[in-house]
Amino acid sequence: MEYYKRIREIRIKNNETQQQLADLLETTQQAYLKYEKGINEMPIRRIIKLCNHYNLSADYILGLTDQPKPLK
Repeated sequence: MEYYKRIREIRIKNNETQQQLADLLETTQQAYLKYEKGINEMPIRRIIKLCNHYNLSADYILGLTDQPKPLK
């Protein structure tokens, strides 16, 4: 799964809005929307914030595995 699909799936599962994630990532809602649509690449610093926020491994968020693993 492409990571941009995964971040959307995780956001929806957690009942969060694009604006809430944009605020967390210190960006605009429009910029976050472009991450979810795969238009722009998400910087690693923002991926790290998502990992910490959701307590999920980067492998899962990046779509390298389908097994959600918590951070250790």
